[in-house]
Amino acid sequence: MGGPLAGVFFHWLGGLSSASFYVPYRRIQGWSWEIFWIVGGIFSWAIAPWLIAAVQTRDLWSVLSGTPASTLVWCWIWGAGWGFGGLTFGLTLRYLGLSLGMALALGLTTVIGTLGPPVFDGTIVQLVQLISGQLTLVGIVLALAGIALVARAGALKEHAGKPQGAPAIAEFNLRKGVLIAIFSGVMSSCFAFGLAAGGPIRQLTLEAGTEPLWQGLPVLCVVLAGGLTTNVIWCGILIWRNRSIMQLTGKTGAALIPRAQLLRNYGLAALGGTLWYFQFFFYTMGESQMGAYGFSSWTIHMASIILFSTLWGFALREWRGYGRKVTTLVWLGIGTLILSTVVIGWGNYLSGAG
Repeated sequence: MGGPLAGVFFHWLGGLSSASFYVPYRRIQGWSWEIFWIVGGIFSWAIAPWLIAAVQTRDLWSVLSGTPASTLVWCWIWGAGWGFGGLTFGLTLRYLGLSLGMALALGLTTVIGTLGPPVFDGTIVQLVQLISGQLTLVGIVLALAGIALVARAGALKEHAGKPQGAPAIAEFNLRKGVLIAIFSGVMSSCFAFGLAAGGPIRQLTLEAGTEPLWQGLPVLCVVLAGGLTTNVIWCGILIWRNRSIMQLTGKTGAALIPRAQLLRNYGLAALGGTLWYFQFFFYTMGESQMGAYGFSSWTIHMASIILFSTLWGFALREWRGYGRKVTTLVWLGIGTLILSTVVIGWGNYLSGAG
C-alpha cells in the first residue's frame, strides 16, 4: 500500500492516537497535572522516539552526527517553540471559551502550519496554478470549516448547563484571549516548520538505506527534544511551586498512594505518553506518501485530531442530552472534516499522476 490515499489513512491513525492519549491519564489518581504530564512526556518526547527510530532506521547515530549543526539547531528551536504553543492553548480556552478559542488557535495552527512551508520555499505560486494544488487548498478550507462547526457545537454544549443570565465565560477577556490565541496558534504550528527543516536528516536517512516510509523518524527525535526542553522547564517550575515532587514516590501530603495504584499510575502515564508519540509516528509515515504536497499533511493531521476527539466524546457520552441542534452541528463538522481529508488526498493523488 502506498501513495496519497495510504498517506491519508496513516494520518487518520495519527489523529486517532492523538485523540486517545489522554484517556489513560484520566484514570491516574493522586498525581498532580505536572507530575503525570512530565512522566508521560518522557515516554512521548524521549523514550519512544529514540527507541523506535533506532529499531526502524539504519545508522541513526551516524545519520544525526552527520547532519549539519544548523539543521539540528533549527529542528530543536522549532520543537521548543511548538512546546510553548501547547502550553498556552489552555489559556486561550480560559479567556475566550471553547468556540472562539478553538476557532482562533486551531485555525491559525492549521493555516500557518500548512501554508507556511510552501510560502517560505516559494512553491505556493506553483501550487495555486495547478488543479491538484487548488483541490488541496479547497481541502484546507473545508478543514477550517469543520473545525469551526465542531467548535460552535462545543460552545453550545458548554453554555447549555449554565443558569439563565450567567456569563458564558467567567474570565472572558477578548483582548488578552485573542493575543494568547494568536501566540498559541503561531507557536503550535512550529512543529510543521520543524519537520520541514528536517529535510537534510531525511535525505541522510534514505542514503543510509532506510526505507522511505521511516525516513521521518530521526527528525522526530530532534524536534521532540525541543518540545521536551520546554515542557521540562514548565513542569519543573510547577513542581517546585506546588512541592509535588514526592508524589513520584507515592506521597501526597500526609497521605500515601497505595503501591498498586502508584505502579498503575506509571503504567498509565507510559501508555498515554506512548500513544501521544504515535500521532507523529504515523504522521511521518503519512507525510512520506503525500508526494509533492507533503505540506498538506499538517491539515489532515489537525482535522483527524478534531475528528477522533469528537468521536471519543460520543463514546464517553459527553454529548448526550444536549439537543438535536448540537448533535447536528457535531455530525456536520465531522462529515466536513472527513471530506476535507478526502479532498486533500485527491489533490495529492492528482499531483503524483501529473
